[in-house]
Amino acid sequence: MSTTVHAATPPQESPSPATPPPSPRRKRTPATWFHGGGLTSVLFAIPVVLIFTYFSWGPILQGLVLSFQKTNLVAEPSWVGLSNFEYVLSDPGLGQAVLNTVYFAFLALVFGFPVPIILAVLINELRKYDGVYNALAYLPAIVPPVAAILLWKFFYDPSTTGMFNTMLSWIGLGPLPWLNSEALAMPSIVLYATWAGAGSTAIIYIAALRTVSTELYEAAEIDGASIWRRMWSVTVPQLRGVILVMMLLQLIGTFQIFTEPFLFTGGGPNNATQTILLKIYNYAFVYGDFGAATALSVMLAAFLCLLSAVYLWATKRWSPS
Repeated sequence: MSTTVHAATPPQESPSPATPPPSPRRKRTPATWFHGGGLTSVLFAIPVVLIFTYFSWGPILQGLVLSFQKTNLVAEPSWVGLSNFEYVLSDPGLGQAVLNTVYFAFLALVFGFPVPIILAVLINELRKYDGVYNALAYLPAIVPPVAAILLWKFFYDPSTTGMFNTMLSWIGLGPLPWLNSEALAMPSIVLYATWAGAGSTAIIYIAALRTVSTELYEAAEIDGASIWRRMWSVTVPQLRGVILVMMLLQLIGTFQIFTEPFLFTGGGPNNATQTILLKIYNYAFVYGDFGAATALSVMLAAFLCLLSAVYLWATKRWSPS
């Protein structure tokens, strides 16, 4: 008796449905733009654009025109061309003001710029009660600048009973003349500016640190890296983009320093803290020459634009891709 064995036939796979071709992109015409609400959007945007242009670019264009005029904003202005620029450039006090501004920017960059980064890293490492530390770090930014400067002027009292001189006497130093010394006046202003701005800048770095992967810090801790090593090898590379932007903003801000030297020393002693913006203020509100003040303002703005362009070009290779 023979048995016939039939080979199993594999099931036939059903053909997959063909992917439908993409629908042709609808051609956008003025009619479709109109029916899609484009005209309504433009009508809503026009008032905002006009208001922004008037209050943002209006003063800039008016300042450009004013820099070519001789005026005190009371009498009828007269067109003088480049005479304001020639007058400002021939001012013997301009060079001192430029050097003082560059000196302030240098001190603020070397001694003041690393402080917020270090403060942010320390607060980030102290994970317990970090909200309290954030509030304490931001506290100087809440204090009104005028009140804070007046308080620090009291601290800078050059007598032996001044707060800072009293603290120095504990270690056998002082008293120092602080704001009354040509050599110490600018470093004293930089010390206050660092205290006033470090907290708000540190908050930005703390927010950026929240985006850094914790696995990198955990791997560094396992390898036995100290906090300073973790900061140099993990934090700084991860915050490279933020650091470059904040450095540019600080450079622009330090070249426009005005409030601190104006309230601390008024530009003294012996013009040791006379800055470019303080010079502009004197042109406008002391001498009544608004044409010269705007001319110097235009030159400062042009220099800052050039500085920003050179900085962005020089740091392009270090910027994150």
